[in-house]
Amino acid sequence: MDTTTTTTLDTTALFEALHLKLFSWSTGQQHGLCTAGNTRAVLSPVNGQNLATVHFADGDAYGQVIIQARQAFEHLQQIPAPKRGEIVKAIGRKLEQYKEPLAKLVTIEMGKIYQEALGEVQEMIDICDFAVGLSRQLYGMTTQSERASHRMFEQYHPLGIVGIISAFNFPVAVWSWNAMLALVCGNVCVWKPSEKTPLTAMACQAIVQEVLQENNLPEGIFNVLIGDAQLGQWLAEDERIALVSATGSVRMGKAVAQTVAARLGKSLLELGGNNAIILTENADLALAIRAVAFGAVGTCGQRCTTTRRLIVHESIYEKVKTALLRVYEQLPIGNPLDPQTLVGPLIDEDAAHLFIKALIQVQKEGGKLLTGGEVLQGGMFETGTYVKPALVEAENHWLTVQTETFAPILYLIRYQGDVSQAIALQNGVKQGLSSAIFTQNLREAEQFLSPQGSDCGIANVNLGTSGAEIGGAFGGEKETGGGRESGSDAWKAYMRRQTNTINYSTALPLAQGIQFDVKF
Repeated sequence: MDTTTTTTLDTTALFEALHLKLFSWSTGQQHGLCTAGNTRAVLSPVNGQNLATVHFADGDAYGQVIIQARQAFEHLQQIPAPKRGEIVKAIGRKLEQYKEPLAKLVTIEMGKIYQEALGEVQEMIDICDFAVGLSRQLYGMTTQSERASHRMFEQYHPLGIVGIISAFNFPVAVWSWNAMLALVCGNVCVWKPSEKTPLTAMACQAIVQEVLQENNLPEGIFNVLIGDAQLGQWLAEDERIALVSATGSVRMGKAVAQTVAARLGKSLLELGGNNAIILTENADLALAIRAVAFGAVGTCGQRCTTTRRLIVHESIYEKVKTALLRVYEQLPIGNPLDPQTLVGPLIDEDAAHLFIKALIQVQKEGGKLLTGGEVLQGGMFETGTYVKPALVEAENHWLTVQTETFAPILYLIRYQGDVSQAIALQNGVKQGLSSAIFTQNLREAEQFLSPQGSDCGIANVNLGTSGAEIGGAFGGEKETGGGRESGSDAWKAYMRRQTNTINYSTALPLAQGIQFDVKF
């Protein structure tokens, strides 16, 4: 555990390396970023340092950005998809150049350890590579017409402006999932990053604008607006925004979905998770314990795929509990820039308060706190955002266990009987994002993946709930929102589908054999 004295974060060279000109950006409109109005201090969870002050977009600034985006769309939709793929390819190569300073900024602004931040930037590079290939594979479909000398087919067209609302925990990767696919599909983007992590968004904007300038493309292809919930409301209400992709809490997602649906717009939601790992009596525990540890404490429990429940067969329960206690009591907690650290800070003091509140509530319900659960104080921990991850014995049906707490709390839940009992517990929550089972029994694994198995959008065997690859569609069911981002055919969410029929005969037969002759 790191208890060293807090040191000042030297951000001057970092901002320069990322071409992050904060003063000029915060007083005008340039580089596709528009900010004005109220200000907010950006505090680092690493040590509480004030990194910068940013301005929130007002109504006028918002209107200017939307006009700029619409103009850019008129230009972009005339560029063939493979050529749009070349733009994304150039963005990927540019991100490679800035990988280390951008990852360091992610760590300083969000608090995740540097290794995870490097992985997040690599995820951006990977999605660029995926999107480049996709730009030549936006396939339609030919189908058979019942009418002679007719051809039927389907094709996809861009939507227009895609609004992206992202969360603080993945301040750059989730934006890239949406933005790179949206671009190869022919759309422009307006991004509202979390107001807690605006600097990484500004840095990404500076990087993509370099590519646009080098290719003589309009700045409005990518746009960033800094603001709070009011800005998100504007995006949701705006009929000019064809699709709103929102990542965050269930509460926020419901508000966005209702507002967008009221104007019959499209929404793509990736919301909360209450993810579980099942350990059957046939589990490889050496494999499982490592996966559980990363899933439960990685990013200090602030991933939507964080492992929050561990459902363990009674025959191995005590053995698993003992192993986890050994792991938890040796976790290196501290400065996320230190290579030895595995657990950095929570995003802010509000998150730490919610952590403590959940632990108090679950103990009132009958839970037993086995280890952890403290807000660390003194030295490195003077900011009040560092906590010791908690391990709690609990029951699945308790209200606190049923609720996602965005903090490192792992609930140990015992089950009896066969794997169907464990699956019922795993499915017995309102969220449906990620799930996993550890077993060396083929029948148990197949049952978990069957229609009667996991009800989540992601279901893994012998690996954890966290750390999805970009090639698979990412998202979940129930209160997770039902949206899919990243790989597979998630690109279809960013396009409108059109059915076409061509009549190349001299007759005009109607479908279903309808006769409708007119005289003229």
